[in-house]
Amino acid sequence: MLKVWFCIVAFVCGRCLAFVSRQSTSVAPGVRSAASFDLASSNPPVSDAVEFTVIDADAATDEWELDCYSRPVVKNGKKLWEVLITDSAGSFRYRHELPSNQVNSKMVRQVVDNLMETVETKPNIIRFFRGAMFNMLNIALQDLAVTTRPSRCTLALATWLEERHRDVYPAMEGYNRNMVASSAPSFLDVRTPVKLPDALRGEKYAFVALPVAEFLPGGGVNSETVGQGRLCAVPSDIPGDAFVQGVVILSARAKALASWLAGTEVVALTADLRKRILIMETNIDTEYLLARLNDQQRAEAAALEEGKAALKGLHFVCVQVDDDSDPEGFWLLRQLPANI
Repeated sequence: MLKVWFCIVAFVCGRCLAFVSRQSTSVAPGVRSAASFDLASSNPPVSDAVEFTVIDADAATDEWELDCYSRPVVKNGKKLWEVLITDSAGSFRYRHELPSNQVNSKMVRQVVDNLMETVETKPNIIRFFRGAMFNMLNIALQDLAVTTRPSRCTLALATWLEERHRDVYPAMEGYNRNMVASSAPSFLDVRTPVKLPDALRGEKYAFVALPVAEFLPGGGVNSETVGQGRLCAVPSDIPGDAFVQGVVILSARAKALASWLAGTEVVALTADLRKRILIMETNIDTEYLLARLNDQQRAEAAALEEGKAALKGLHFVCVQVDDDSDPEGFWLLRQLPANI
């Protein structure tokens, strides 16, 4: 079983390196077998382009990730709009252009419904991460036989969008870099983190680190050792000897806390160094206050943010009863990249 070892200073945090059995493993990119298909439909939506690429059919999951948004490209005098759909394993990629005058819930529902009729592995869950599109997508999906989850836990989709913003859109005629949405905080963003219910608050917190190799094949952190938690995919270009920063929450109510977290869409831990607080982000825009930080703890939190920046947002949160117990829940997280 996985055991995270660490030391604690005061109420929150002595920094230390936590090790389990180490094994350096390099992950070679998989060979992609691509195939394009024409999605037949008795009443297909009008579109300029439809692309469906199968990457690894054997890895298909029933958790889909969806985006419908304008891109930084002007086509025929109007913004380019795309529906992008993949699954949590990135086993396929489906792209459907929509004319700007047909961007509505009815058309998106028809696009999704047609794809569901085409693929072998049907979705049980569909996630989407853009708050700006919440109403339209919520309406589009509500009559389908799926569970809709507004959530930023859409990392396969985010990876695809990163690639398109880096390699595809800039090469398209009509590209305008000034149309790329800014991720800078707005002065209008006055969200205040919600306090966790008293029954779910941890008694102690510790900033810790684990080698990346622990999350690769042969490492000690896998689906069998994370309790009620969940692991995101580790980007293939992150070195195995780097260290992933994270936070361990110690609580006598660890099982209840882990169960509650398992029922939410845990996205990321964020340290607001200006406000001196540690925040847990969930769903699309919900924030929970985990801890307030003194000077020493603020330095520890700064190291967490530096570690996230160095490893493409990768970090973790672990919930356990004490430093001698196995985790009740372990979540490997990756903060969504900016400007997607």
